[in-house]
Order: sequence, then C-alpha cells, then structure tokens
Amino acid sequence: MKETDLYIPIKRFFESKGYEVKAEIKDCDAIAIKEDEEPIIIELKTGLTIDLLMQGVDRQLISDFVYLVVPHRGGRIFKKRLVGFIKLCKRLGLGLLSVRSAENSILVHCEPEEFKARKIKKRKTGLLNEFINRVGDPNIGGQSKRKIITAYRQDVLRILKYMELNHSTKPKDIKKELEIDNAPSILQLNYYGWFYRKKRGIYKISRLGEQALIDYKDYFDKL
Repeated sequence: MKETDLYIPIKRFFESKGYEVKAEIKDCDAIAIKEDEEPIIIELKTGLTIDLLMQGVDRQLISDFVYLVVPHRGGRIFKKRLVGFIKLCKRLGLGLLSVRSAENSILVHCEPEEFKARKIKKRKTGLLNEFINRVGDPNIGGQSKRKIITAYRQDVLRILKYMELNHSTKPKDIKKELEIDNAPSILQLNYYGWFYRKKRGIYKISRLGEQALIDYKDYFDKL
C-alpha cells in the first residue's frame, strides 16, 4: 500500500465529519478544515517509523491537531509495534489512524490531545526501595549478558558466601550474623536453586550454588 493509496480513504473519513480536505498544502500531505476551527494536519506514511513521529512533532508548530496515518497490517510484529507507537503518540499529543486496505475503513487509535502522565505509585515505591536497599553500585548501565544484581540477589549472594565459609548453617544463625531478616524464607524458597536442605533447619550449598560462587567471583572480590 502506497502513501497515495491512503489519501482517498482518509479524505472521505474527514469529509464525513464535515471537513473540507485538500492534499499537498505547503509541506503537509493533507489539511482538513471546518469553519473557524483550527486546521487539522494529516501526514501519510507506509510504516510506523521515527521519521513519521518527528514529522508529526514538526507539524505541531503549525497546529495542535496533527494526525499520523499508516496502513493497517496483520501479524504480531505490526500489532506489537502498534502498541508502542500508540503510547508514543499519546505522549507527544499526536493522533494516530490506520487504513484497512480491503474495505478502506479507518481505525482510530488515539486522538491528538495534551498528554498528562499518570504516575503509578507502586512502581515508584518499588524503584526507590530497590535503590535504597541495593548495596553499592554492582552493575554497569546498559549491561545485557550478565544478570542484574538486585538487592534481593545481593542478599542471596551474601548468604551463599557465608555458607561457603561456614559450611552447613542454620537460617536463624544467618539471619543474626548477616542481619538479613528474610534469610529463612530465602533458603526455604530457594529461588535460584543455590541451596538444599541437608536436614531440618540445616542448609548446604547445591551444585548450582557452587557454580554461582565461580560465576560471581569478580563480585565477591570487590566486597
């Protein structure tokens, strides 16, 4: 579907709402005007691209009402990209429409309007707690191959190292010595599989735990 194939369905869509539509006005693909209302700027593109977003933002210097238009495609890749694109358009105050080629119908994904971010208090609290509880700065920004060392993983690593030095240990001893209040639940849940219960109230390091001691040697060396 070419950009020119998008024009007629979009023209009819806005005309059905009482607008007069004309193509290629100055640098804009199309303009829709109704009486004394602010002009609507319409930009047509064959795909969801950064260039389209930049073009839309540039058109906001002329009007607050800017619509981006793309062909509607099938498949999971398009749907996944569309979800992210809608979020960006809402954030930027842009409208987003897509055209179904078969019936030339228009899908309205979002309207051009001012965006007001809604903060999620739970996520903010989790973010601050992780920052406060994490000891030092054990990660490198942008890392991908190695797992992130979270505050929880730090506690598990501390327990692992303590057990290496003290061999079989009791959860209550670890809790007291390392001052990790949730040490008993860490050992019981054994999320990483680094421990095993030798007998009631006594834990040892598993084979996965022994490998973790090797994998995180550079982390322990920095302690």
